Amino acid sequence: MQTHPVTPSKQEALRLRMLALGVREEEIEETFVRGGGRGGQKLHKTSSAVMLFHRLTGIRVRCETSRSQALNRFLARRNLLDRIEERRQGFAAARRSAAEKIRRQKRRRSRRAKERMLEAKHRHAEKKGDRARLEW
Repeated sequence: MQTHPVTPSKQEALRLRMLALGVREEEIEETFVRGGGRGGQKLHKTSSAVMLFHRLTGIRVRCETSRSQALNRFLARRNLLDRIEERRQGFAAARRSAAEKIRRQKRRRSRRAKERMLEAKHRHAEKKGDRARLEW
């Protein structure tokens, strides 16, 4: 079994990303808990799940995707940085506006809008029908 599941290049990329976002290790509170779900006795005996809490933003992340604690630590930090970046760049607002756009698209049309749409379709069909009747 491999003892270091995360390559040094990925660890370095994570460190550089933390520097770019201005997140320091001292700001992160890290706790290890027992994982849940499938995995057997090994999973239930060891504390491989990682919980991170960023004190400045109040963001809390839990990662238990792997049975390896080292890999979960890496993935949890990556998820935490994703959430911090989303908050800073306003992705939450973008997500909300995208959801609102979909809601508007799915909303039923008003009677007048439906009539206008159907009239336009009929006019288009008549134009196409006229084209078909022309003989060369």
